[in-house]
Amino acid sequence: MSFDSINPATDERIASFPETSPEEIEAALTRATRAASQWQRQGIDKRAALLQAAAAVLRADLERYARIITLEVGKPIMEARGEVEKCAWACDYYAENGARLLRDEKVDIPDAQVSVAFLPLGVVLAIMPWNFPFWQVFRFATAALTAGNAALLKHAANVPQCALAIAEIFARAGAPEGLFQSLMIRASAVAALIEDPRVHAVTLTGSEAAGRAVAAVAGRALKKTVLELGGSDAFIVLPDADLEGAAEAAVRSRYQNAGQSCIAAKRLILVEAIAEPFLERFEARARALKVGDPGDETVRMGPLARRDLRAALHEQVMDALDQGAVARFGCQIPAGAGNYYPPSLLDHVRPGMRAYGEELFGPVAIVLRARDTEHALAQANDNRYGLGASLWTQDTVRGAALARRLESGSSFVNAMVKSDPRVPFGGVKASGYGRELALYGVREFLNIKTVWVAS
Repeated sequence: MSFDSINPATDERIASFPETSPEEIEAALTRATRAASQWQRQGIDKRAALLQAAAAVLRADLERYARIITLEVGKPIMEARGEVEKCAWACDYYAENGARLLRDEKVDIPDAQVSVAFLPLGVVLAIMPWNFPFWQVFRFATAALTAGNAALLKHAANVPQCALAIAEIFARAGAPEGLFQSLMIRASAVAALIEDPRVHAVTLTGSEAAGRAVAAVAGRALKKTVLELGGSDAFIVLPDADLEGAAEAAVRSRYQNAGQSCIAAKRLILVEAIAEPFLERFEARARALKVGDPGDETVRMGPLARRDLRAALHEQVMDALDQGAVARFGCQIPAGAGNYYPPSLLDHVRPGMRAYGEELFGPVAIVLRARDTEHALAQANDNRYGLGASLWTQDTVRGAALARRLESGSSFVNAMVKSDPRVPFGGVKASGYGRELALYGVREFLNIKTVWVAS
């Protein structure tokens, strides 16, 4: 079987790549084990130098890498460029901060010299999704390589060119043979890799179902896991909010990457007093988005990445409409080639509808109306997911206090949810566990070891 690269804007098959054979997987594991053994003995300066070189490669060939993302995922070219630059930023962050993050911690104990050392685990297997095909790989890889580990990547089946391009970047940066490898394998081959004793940890970004499957296998094998799963982020607008700023951020958050983001503003939770004024502003901005060829510099929203994703999204929309929700705009599959779906808004969504409790992974926002602030927070927390949340109010002191009450891995006040190399990223509840980025991300892939020397 092959891995096909298909342009979601035209349905055209661009290229095909052969599946990695069992013999090639075995050889990759051997190379990774050897590379991990050598890499952990390298000082932090050499690890930093590799990441600096990777950042330079990304920036030198930014346009080509952005075009690959646009071609395989349908992401507007301006967003793809931003994704590549963000990967370079993550490389910069760990190159500049790795020594500080990995420095031994001294423990004051009488009659002993005690340190906590941060040592690599070995080989980290990463199972990554297609929606941010470069960023989500670099989000794990920069931390894992800084920690002194080797990395194996099983990327999503519909982004083989992205997977190969990322391996190329590290090779061009001077990575030792086997330190970072992309494997063209199916989901059915993942369990055997997790169970292999040469793999020491697993990180997955993907669906809740995939997370449960990987965690079950890793649990039996006693392997460390980090899971970043789905999200249905609340975007709460209180009566004293700046409605213009909130509407602008909500549109950008919900419809970037055609709504295919775990941390998109999926649930607009509006206190009734400002619901209509906010929605008027939101709708005007959403309708103004230019949808079309993602290679066009003026386009702000391209197609969904796959035809089956569009069909699943529309089923969720139709379920809500059948149960009394109102389509304020969009919510129809357009004619023509490509996997396009328009910016859409479902109003009057209620419990019992699939759109209320499920993640809508595409350009459909839903509206939940709240009586007051307490009701808004209750609705925000009435969800199986807990990745991010955004709250809008001009009383920032109160906003910060309310943000702490939201059941999520991150809460933003007067800003859209985003990932940033300087702060940890991850979720709670069905959005997974563990953290990526910053200090906490690098320590997920470490043996945190006590070294006790008696005086």
